Amino acid sequence: MQSSDIQSEPADYSPERRDFFRIEDRIGLEIRKLAPGTPMDRDVFNGDHLESLKAEFRRLDQDVKSQLASLAEKDRLLTGLIKSLNGKLDTLARIMAFEQNPLQPEDWQEVTLSEGGLSFSSSTPAWQPGDRLAVRMTLPPELYQPQAIASVLEVNPDSSGGARVHTEFARIDDSDRQQIARHVMRWQIRQRQKE
Repeated sequence: MQSSDIQSEPADYSPERRDFFRIEDRIGLEIRKLAPGTPMDRDVFNGDHLESLKAEFRRLDQDVKSQLASLAEKDRLLTGLIKSLNGKLDTLARIMAFEQNPLQPEDWQEVTLSEGGLSFSSSTPAWQPGDRLAVRMTLPPELYQPQAIASVLEVNPDSSGGARVHTEFARIDDSDRQQIARHVMRWQIRQRQKE
């Protein structure tokens, strides 16, 4: 899939990197600069204590999905109801998680987002090409919170003394990449409905 052009690209931006659809969106963005040598699998957002619960949640979710497949052959109405209830529980879980860790107003910003990376504005030129960043995104309205390790590709100073930072995801779980893909697709659908 090829992406559409974005206006914030510098003139020398490499088109070979454009493997995904990109959107301009306002999301919650938390960034932590990783020190050299920091393991790529370390959770810098302090979610380690929840990992066993998240694993159990994923296991239960897979159980429900596999059972729904066989139930769909017998009773479509019941399958639809269970899918709706499962979606409702997922949404409730995301709301509860978000309320426990609310983002501050300065954590919401305009970004360019794709499955391959993101670019964002920084009020200070604190980043350099080659820096590794841990990023956690909050994608409205679903409130998904995918996380990734990103590498800074380019830093373009702006007139206000800040910079536009272009990154690519160096490590991202498939489930987090799929959340971003679904978010991008839903954003595109919403944009078409506004036209």
